[in-house]
Amino acid sequence: MPRVLITGSSSGIGLACARRLHETGWQVVGASRRAVPEVPWPHVTMDVDDDGSTAAGATRVLDDGPLDAVVTCAGWGLAGPVETTSAEDARAQFETNFWGTDRVVRAILPSLRERRSGRLVLVGSLAGIIPIPFQAYYSATKFALEGWAGALALEVAPFGIHVTVVEPGNVNTGFTDARQTTVSDDDPYRDAALRAITKMEGDERSGVDPVDVARTIEKVLSRRHPPRRVSVGRWGERVGVPAKRLLPQRVFERAAGPSLGV
Repeated sequence: MPRVLITGSSSGIGLACARRLHETGWQVVGASRRAVPEVPWPHVTMDVDDDGSTAAGATRVLDDGPLDAVVTCAGWGLAGPVETTSAEDARAQFETNFWGTDRVVRAILPSLRERRSGRLVLVGSLAGIIPIPFQAYYSATKFALEGWAGALALEVAPFGIHVTVVEPGNVNTGFTDARQTTVSDDDPYRDAALRAITKMEGDERSGVDPVDVARTIEKVLSRRHPPRRVSVGRWGERVGVPAKRLLPQRVFERAAGPSLGV
């Protein structure tokens, strides 16, 4: 039975992924900062923001046996104007969404490399391809993940390790309610920011079920030659990826503006 570690498994995409893989024959190990009650798979406490917690969690997981795959789902959202978002908040966004993924991968990678096999499935976002106004730091973490994963894939390929970035669009999860905002009453961007954030939240609430993302991740893990990138979501969101590459920038921005709330 193949064994997989899933971070961010306490809610949202991570929890849906854990359930799906458990149901389809994977030996799941969930990881998150808080415990998940009454789940039929083992759980390890792991704060991906913390070097020590991540290393200790990875050690506990590997002490119980080798891993065949890692799925990184831990992350959160930050919304607000670039100018009025504090450096502290911006760094905190990177600490989880980018550096958290980096910590987990580096903690597990030696084991996969020694076995000369393994799958790394990293949950990115369409926001890592199409930047979202008033969500610049979230987008930046996902853009960074795209470049990092592309380089990593080339480095680890000789050791039989495959890297895939899964890029969801709008997904209906608790991620929306948990998002932190930095918009104050006297913010000069207040009206525009609130309009864009409200539009974004509405789109997320009507987005795809996290089970759709979990099914995609399951397919990636089952393929002999997994794709480097795969998007998930409604067609109208996903078509933006080729449109951004093919259309002149000004034309694309005019077309995409209404869907981004600007």
